[in-house]
Amino acid sequence: MTLLEHLRRMARNNLWSNDRLYRAVLALQPGEFEAGRVSFFPSIRETLNHILAVDHLYLDFLTDGGLGAAAYDTFVPFDDAASLAAAQADFDHRLIAFCDGLLEVDLDRRVITDRREDGKIPERIGDILAHVFLHDIHHRGQVHAMLSGTSVPPPQLDEFLLDYDIKLRRDEVERLGLES
Repeated sequence: MTLLEHLRRMARNNLWSNDRLYRAVLALQPGEFEAGRVSFFPSIRETLNHILAVDHLYLDFLTDGGLGAAAYDTFVPFDDAASLAAAQADFDHRLIAFCDGLLEVDLDRRVITDRREDGKIPERIGDILAHVFLHDIHHRGQVHAMLSGTSVPPPQLDEFLLDYDIKLRRDEVERLGLES
């Protein structure tokens, strides 16, 4: 498997993990989504909004969208879980399409990242994608832990489109249009 194939699988796994997490979040009792919790961000709502805001920032960098840091600054947080879940799913599909459109040589191509007062820093596309996936995993883990203090048990999130996982969760894989 090439690095590009791996990153494409990571994009698909990101969709799957977000879908599993949001299905749990959508089952929360009223008040639990926005309730104060102990974590880096003080609620499930704020953590999930942060994930999506950073996703938008980095996709703007990756596509030379021209917004720079404003892609994060202009992100309008969602107050309700259903709208946020739909926006995250839409982003995840856009990220898959972006990865599917890449060639292996694109992974070493540098794009400009706007680091505000630290300047505009050229970074490799492959490294940015790795960072996006790591960032999302990190903060999904925080939401996973916060769910432990709610009425909804945290979902299984450490599956990676392995043949066993696909067989075990065939309904989810088919519903999301993921391929092995």
